[in-house]
Amino acid sequence: MVYSIRSKSRSIISSMAALKTSVESTFASSPINRPAGSKTMKLEKIRDAQQGFTPVLKRRSFSKLETSSSSTAAALTRDRTSYKVQDGAKSCGGLDYFEEMKQRFLSFKKNKYFEELEHFQNLAKAQSPKFMVIACADSRVCPSYILGLQPGETFMIRNVANLVPPLENGPSETNAALEFAVNTLEVQNILVIGHSDCGGIQALMRMQDDVDSRQSLTENWVVNAKVAKFRTKAYTAHLSFDQQCRHCEKESINRSILNLLTYPWIEERVRKELLFIHGGYYDLLNCTFEKWTLDYKGRKVDEEEVGRHSIKDHSFWS
Repeated sequence: MVYSIRSKSRSIISSMAALKTSVESTFASSPINRPAGSKTMKLEKIRDAQQGFTPVLKRRSFSKLETSSSSTAAALTRDRTSYKVQDGAKSCGGLDYFEEMKQRFLSFKKNKYFEELEHFQNLAKAQSPKFMVIACADSRVCPSYILGLQPGETFMIRNVANLVPPLENGPSETNAALEFAVNTLEVQNILVIGHSDCGGIQALMRMQDDVDSRQSLTENWVVNAKVAKFRTKAYTAHLSFDQQCRHCEKESINRSILNLLTYPWIEERVRKELLFIHGGYYDLLNCTFEKWTLDYKGRKVDEEEVGRHSIKDHSFWS
């Protein structure tokens, strides 16, 4: 096999060298300036055609062969292999994201970790966050980045459409995280963050109400906010689909706030004012943030009240 590859490589090299010599000889004996309409090909075009005679070689391999006639079959094989490996490691216009991640990590280690070494070593032993954030998995919504949250400050869960299912819906990764954050870490605040242009809410608004029509895992998840959808349809039937989605994005936050109170260990701490529940809405286009807090006074919060009379500290950051 190796002998066969070497023979083919030498044959290809010899053919290209002969063709190159013939082409250069022809151009050396010709006038530099050809008259308009001349049918003689320019050297660049002939070289392109020359490359076309060797489709088994990559262009980069060809350039190596042209500059060095001593290239071996092993070099050709290695070149092809490295091309495939590099091509697989790169994506989106040739950017090597893992190399970028490496540089970011090393920068973090140098400029953050070592600068606050004692703080990070303490975090390695234990955590005691005061906040829990429930946010959307959308790549454009990064709470740590847009709100400046630092390591150790916030216990975080991210899911599609930043939803909190009610207790009656059974176990999920979201309520498992809630249980740990509230009962073990004893966080003092829970912040549910929604955002504009939410794909999960759009999927919810497009869904048929028939249970049998649910086809995807996404649909079976976002149905946790079906009450928010029904309320949105009832109040915004005259609005466009985009406007309805925007309304539902905020309505679903309030629905998640209410669902938090279906967990007895959350409701008890809220009633004793050991835990406070907040809503937040991030507008991607205008870069604004709206924040409000549930006003709970030891009584059951009615569905109609959330977003009207049972919120406080409503503020708009712009």
